[in-house]
Amino acid sequence: MDQRLNVVTLGVADLARSRRFYLDGLGFRASPAGNEHVTFIDAGGVVLALFGREALADDANLGARRKAGEFGGITLAQNVASKAAVERALADAVAAGATLLKPAQDVFWGGYSGYFADPDGHIWEVAWNPFFPLDARGQVQLP
Repeated sequence: MDQRLNVVTLGVADLARSRRFYLDGLGFRASPAGNEHVTFIDAGGVVLALFGREALADDANLGARRKAGEFGGITLAQNVASKAAVERALADAVAAGATLLKPAQDVFWGGYSGYFADPDGHIWEVAWNPFFPLDARGQVQLP
């Protein structure tokens, strides 16, 4: 298997609500490649896809194995250039309808981060990590 990640698909309860949250609320832009069943978003080199939760479970042959809102053991993360940028991103997400899970704070590993949940409960971390510099495009440069 090639060592890369191209698409992260979020199973959502209400595609229209999720589109409003990510597009109108957080300012992401949808690709015209989507349709009434799926939205594709350029998330800085990775595609973020929004797809109906039940349709996604069916597509993966999972049925209804997991209850809505149950923690799935995965978070999405965005690294930013400063502590102030963490604060701004969390405030923007909450203003768009997210639930703040953990306010921004200094963390044990030497950075600064906080967490929010989107309207479907998908968990996002926003972090400033002094050990992961960002390039001009905002992409993490691993040491």
